[in-house]
Amino acid sequence: MDVHFDMTIRQKAIFECLRAPHAQDFLMTIPIDGLGQHVSPVEYRVILKYRRMIPLFPGDETCPVCRKACLDSFGEHAVHCKELPGFKHRHDLVRDVLFDILRCVRVSAKKKAPVNFLTGPLEGRSTLRPTDVLVFGWAVGKHACVDLTVVSALVGLESGAFTMGQAALKVAS
Repeated sequence: MDVHFDMTIRQKAIFECLRAPHAQDFLMTIPIDGLGQHVSPVEYRVILKYRRMIPLFPGDETCPVCRKACLDSFGEHAVHCKELPGFKHRHDLVRDVLFDILRCVRVSAKKKAPVNFLTGPLEGRSTLRPTDVLVFGWAVGKHACVDLTVVSALVGLESGAFTMGQAALKVAS
């Protein structure tokens, strides 16, 4: 019997993400309310709807926050809209956790340290920019700059040629 399934680019992308190693691990975690590690019933329903590819909103509309992009019915724009407070919060949370881990293992580090990044000394100008975490004496006495980037796994989905993890690969390059 010949069976043929037609899936949209979005459906294929989500299906590939769901098949990735550890994608289902959150279902096996034990919530710890005292540490704020819990999911409300509303959040859990949204997660299940998203994973089952059930639309979250009635239709596509302009994002009321950034007023630029389309707030799609599946909520992907809400995950990576840079104007939403949660976007910056996730970045800062990851930065703070990394900094706390370094401090706990007694590795000298500084958050939001101004560094002369990607500027040659012969250019005669200074472009001090903050790095997320500056780790002192990381390898052979040299410091390491850690720059964190928080992206949605589905960024670039509308381009047609979706590759899982492409957003992270683009940032790394």
